[in-house]
Amino acid sequence: MLQLGDEVTLYSVVFVLVLLGTRSPLWTTALTASLYLFMAMFRFPQVPHSRVRQVLHPTRGSAGSGQVSVVAHRGGGHDAPENTIAAIREASKNGATGVELDLEFSADGVPILMHDDTIDRTTNGSGPLSQMMLSELGKLDAAAKHRLRETFAGEKIPTLDEAVQECIRLQLTVYFDVKSHPDEAAAALKALYEKHPLLYNSSIVCSFEPKVIYRMRQSDPEVVTALTHRPWSLSRFGDGAPRFSSPWKHHWMTLMDIVLDWAHHHILWKLCGISAFLIQKNFVSLDYIQYWSQRGVEVVAWTVNTQVEKEYYQELLKVNYITDSLLEDCEPHY
Repeated sequence: MLQLGDEVTLYSVVFVLVLLGTRSPLWTTALTASLYLFMAMFRFPQVPHSRVRQVLHPTRGSAGSGQVSVVAHRGGGHDAPENTIAAIREASKNGATGVELDLEFSADGVPILMHDDTIDRTTNGSGPLSQMMLSELGKLDAAAKHRLRETFAGEKIPTLDEAVQECIRLQLTVYFDVKSHPDEAAAALKALYEKHPLLYNSSIVCSFEPKVIYRMRQSDPEVVTALTHRPWSLSRFGDGAPRFSSPWKHHWMTLMDIVLDWAHHHILWKLCGISAFLIQKNFVSLDYIQYWSQRGVEVVAWTVNTQVEKEYYQELLKVNYITDSLLEDCEPHY
């Protein structure tokens, strides 16, 4: 639940900043009041906590500890070819509570599982995904670039519905990760929830893009949702390397990172009415978990890939985590 202090702090900061910029008490009051009305009118309420717990803490999966759920990243991309039926089955066999799956679309608009916007990294094909029809994608080997390519040779790129049916059969929680296409994704997921109502209690829609989550809540406010966030993501890659060689552009994007981080923690989560916050593991602490707990939001960490880290999250922090492997320590898959 939103704390009173949050409301006071948010609108006080806005009031001071606008006042400094406009030097007009009248305009400052009007703009601050407009923001308040906007938030009051257009924000979504959170899904009831009892149902959120069903999704985030199901009583199944053997890899976690107690109420800590272990989620296989892209189905467990280290243990099997990512975003495939084989990965889903391996994750279930290895004791995962759930799987995180990436939603994309073929050129003919069919929802499929794919992380990148090209097919080069994971398959024996090449080119933009947006130019590949489903029939063409069906001819590719999704295991071609995997370290266990011989074991999983011939594995296909599944449609979203095929993957979901397998998750339901194996009783796995599904974390739908949506990178883009907010309107198309919301429509596809809404149709999926209507076809498989069980998903309301066994899945969550996640995205780095607040627009995706807001559009999903507009389409179906009963769906459990989460924002995904990595601080400094605009200015740096996942491994910490700067995105831009130009110093001025790097500093500008660093400033935008600060603004984005503040917006996630004070405005966007509330506007979207999220139930969970997926955060890069290096930024998780007991205080951070408490911050979100006071707001009725659960923290899920990614990507936790060593046994030492997993024990830390299971025994001390006691929060769900996403991992690339349920079998051994490995490097993160960006």
